[in-house]
Amino acid sequence: MVDISQPAHLRRAFSIYDKKVRAIAYQAGLAVSLAVIAVGIATQTVSNMRQRGIPLTFDFWNQTAGFQINQTLIPYDTLSSYGQAFWVGVANTLLVSAFGIVLATIIGFLIGISRLSNNWIAANVATSYVEVIRNIPLLLQLLFWYNAVLKPLPAPKSSIALPGGIYLNNRGIILPAVEFHAGAGLVGMAIVAAVAFTIAFSAYASGVQKRTGKQLPVLAVGLLLLTGLPLAAYVAAGSPWSFTYPELRGFNFRGGQQIYPEFAALLLGLSVYTASFIAEIVRGGIQAVSKGQTEAAHALGLPQGKTLRLVVVPQALRIIIPPLTSQYLNLIKNSSLAVFIGYPDLVQVFAGSVLNQTGAAVQVMAITLAVYLVISLITSAAMNAFNLRFALVER
Repeated sequence: MVDISQPAHLRRAFSIYDKKVRAIAYQAGLAVSLAVIAVGIATQTVSNMRQRGIPLTFDFWNQTAGFQINQTLIPYDTLSSYGQAFWVGVANTLLVSAFGIVLATIIGFLIGISRLSNNWIAANVATSYVEVIRNIPLLLQLLFWYNAVLKPLPAPKSSIALPGGIYLNNRGIILPAVEFHAGAGLVGMAIVAAVAFTIAFSAYASGVQKRTGKQLPVLAVGLLLLTGLPLAAYVAAGSPWSFTYPELRGFNFRGGQQIYPEFAALLLGLSVYTASFIAEIVRGGIQAVSKGQTEAAHALGLPQGKTLRLVVVPQALRIIIPPLTSQYLNLIKNSSLAVFIGYPDLVQVFAGSVLNQTGAAVQVMAITLAVYLVISLITSAAMNAFNLRFALVER
């Protein structure tokens, strides 16, 4: 009981009727309850794992995997460890996610802008694309691309030949491969230098435009740098790379670079599906920009293309980028559906083959969940940093 002889502010501090005291008590109680639940779950899980003989450690990480993976970006064979198989799965997940984000962004922006076109055919084709694609489940689209589009392609002996030594068959897309020789590093350095100079010139041109209103030919200079410097380095180094073209030998092609149908189907499915949502985001962002901006640009003599590129889209990006981030995260997480068409991503390799062979379900699933969480957080942080460039700065 509180002594009534104490000052009023002390009685309020220890009173259960004080809002701050109650808030602290509720939060402390909730924290303790969550801790007790977590400890209880962990204890019960360990007990169940011991009863069923499920391993509790990560000793399996360095054990021999013993299974083959058809697509690997890093060295791997049947004698490699489960840990190496994990990194193969991570690399394949990052590969399809990165290409999917780029391709979905390009398609989404084109479709979103086309929906606002004055051309009746373009606008209605874009609208039909959005309404059809986004209302069909992604898994069905993946199965369509894999089973109905890529698998029915002819066998290697009857491959569809495309210009440039490219072949299409039911085993994938066969492309010419690049072989690097001495001096190839010089060309790589030239490419890096060209990119750096292009970025620097773009920043300089932006400053000049803000100060004087004069527009410098950023696109022309950038294209000149990105093509001229590497080409000059290529000639100076004496043609340090060459192409090897695929040749049909027996029942399959030898040489060249093979893109497996599982990767192609997953990339197409993810890109086409996500692009339908990005298109709506782009359309809404552009329509949110005041029409007065477009009318003012036209009054200054800017054509429709430059008005869209220089006036409307930069302002719309402030609206587009936040929901665009969510679509990128959805694409990364949706790549886990690759298991249904056999693409060796993280889920198929690690949470599938490795889990089945080792039985370490808790450890494997915890690592898999942590990887997707880390990738999503990094992507979100990068997009938030990019968004700050377009945010309105208060003065």
